[in-house]
Formats: sequence, structure tokens, C-alpha cells
Amino acid sequence: MNEAMNFIEDHLTEEIDFHQVACIAYVSEYHFKRMFSFLAGITLSEYIRRRRLTLAAFELRHGGQKVIDIAMKYGYHSPDAFTRAFQKMHGITPSEARDNGYSLKAYPRMTFQLSIKGGSEMNYRIEEKESFRIAGIKKRAPIIFEGVNPHIEGMWKSLTEEKVRQLKDLSNIQPSGIIQASANFSEGRMEEKGELDHYIGVATTKDADIDFTTLKVPASTWAVFEVIGPFPDTLQDVWGRIYSEWFPSSNYQQKKGPEILWNADKDFSSPNFRSEIWIPVDKIK
Repeated sequence: MNEAMNFIEDHLTEEIDFHQVACIAYVSEYHFKRMFSFLAGITLSEYIRRRRLTLAAFELRHGGQKVIDIAMKYGYHSPDAFTRAFQKMHGITPSEARDNGYSLKAYPRMTFQLSIKGGSEMNYRIEEKESFRIAGIKKRAPIIFEGVNPHIEGMWKSLTEEKVRQLKDLSNIQPSGIIQASANFSEGRMEEKGELDHYIGVATTKDADIDFTTLKVPASTWAVFEVIGPFPDTLQDVWGRIYSEWFPSSNYQQKKGPEILWNADKDFSSPNFRSEIWIPVDKIK
């Protein structure tokens, strides 16, 4: 990861080849971007934007170059675009940044360190599954980390007993019964920005009713994590640990596909509430 970060730092004035960055870290581009977001708390593109604008501010304050030259150097093709981005981060215009009376923001380069601490076990299994479909209802919903997402809550309320019965009749593979799945996340996921496609439905190989939306899921390897404890705190904790602990120490990387949540029952008040998180993975070669 640190070698990949060094590469990014050395090429901030150029168009960065993210595929090459990911190769340095021995993972896919998709997995690198997701891992970075979970570990760093911001998206990779946002990190690069902040680093470029930090260096641009240094050069404006201490150098004699024209604003347009610095804008072009850091990938902005017009003074207006550069000014808007600069002002959004620093709160002042590039011209004002030349004056010593104004304060500027600096976003330091990022490095990763290994922290060893008393760990707690994670129960998981690896499953191979043939292609299947998720059939149910779908909504493009805003990403909300804490509390109840009213858009998803509204989806649950829209499910009549008849629709639930129809869905359960379609369920014929694991994970069985009603499941939730999220896909097509916006890039700003880890900053609680953007949206995702949320499904409430079932995993099936049957043809679904025309009233239901279907998502085709290709044959994949799945890492399945068992979650037991108070809901939703334990679930959120395990979800974070999958990216911060399990992926970095495993021989797997995440692949594109839906993240699936299966709940054992509806008693969310149970101190031993049981769930499973299903994530599609590839083995790192």
C-alpha cells in the first residue's frame, strides 16, 4: 500500500494510472479503491484532489508562477475550475493565497502502518456459487451510516404480506428467505455521500414475476461472515473489520458484485441476533 502511495505522490502532476497503482499493491483496481476508502475514510480521488490542491497552495504562496500555469500543472484545464476547487478547500481564491495574511489548509501525504493489538476472532467461510438472480424490489437510496435509513424503511413498509409470500416461494438457494443486497455504490461511500442500489428480495434460479426487479449475479466465490450480537452495532463493527482487518490479512480481494445481508429472524432486540454478510471475492494470484 505504501509503495502504491509513493507512486501516487510522484505522479500528482500527471494523469494517474489507477490500474498501475493497484498492480503495485498486488490487487485489482476495484479492490484497491474500495480498500483505500475503508482504510483512509475518504475516496482515492478525493485524497488526490486534496494533495494536489495542497501542493498548489504551497507554490502559489512561495513561487512566482502564474495561476493558470499552476492550474494546468495539477490537472485543471481552466482557471475557473481551479479557482472553484481551490476555494472549496482553502476558503480563499488562488490570487488571495499569494498574500501572507490568509491562512491555508494542508492535507499531508498519507502512509499506512501495521497496528498490532488484541484481536477478536472473525467467523467466516468461503462458498462457491453458480450464477443466480436476486428478485424483489429495488430503490436507489442515499448512503446513511447511522440510524434507520428512511428510504430503505419505506421499502420494507411497501412489501405486503402477499408480496412477501410470493418472494419466499421464489427462494430456492442459499442464502434462503428474504435478503437485502446493495450494489452500484457511489464513489463517496466512505464519506457517507452518494447513493446505492438497494434490493429487498430473495436469491433464486427461478423466473421471477414481472412485478419484481431482478439483478443477475454471475458465478462467484463468496466470503460469508457470521455476525452474532446486538443489532445493528455488532453488524456495523464486523462490516468495518472485514475491510480493515480481514481483507488485508487474507489472500482474497473484493470483486464487483452485490453485498448481501441475511438475517436469521426479525427479533432485532435479541442480544444474540444472528446475521450473515456475503461479499463476492477473488483469490489473489
